Amino acid sequence: MLYKFKSKSTADLIMLEPNGRRVLEIIGKTPGPQGIILSTQIAAAVGALESAVAAEDALAAQARSENPEEDEDTARPQGVSLRQRVAPLIDMLRRSEREGHDVTWGV
Repeated sequence: MLYKFKSKSTADLIMLEPNGRRVLEIIGKTPGPQGIILSTQIAAAVGALESAVAAEDALAAQARSENPEEDEDTARPQGVSLRQRVAPLIDMLRRSEREGHDVTWGV
């Protein structure tokens, strides 16, 4: 299943179900088959996403400091980080907020 985020301000953004579900939970939305982030809710959603990214980055930094003997290749996180996953959504949200548009999602 895919989540498709839409806004009149940007192109559509598609996320796989586990990633879309996680993002929606972070911003306090119920990850259902469809929903809306009102333009008045966008600032709080961006703040929640940025806080989650900062928390994940702090955990990664802590893990690196606890294992300083690991070389750079093995210390790199495997997979795509939350920071990388949410960057396009944060951009969509900010542009939508500037233009006064809501962001919707559907599956």
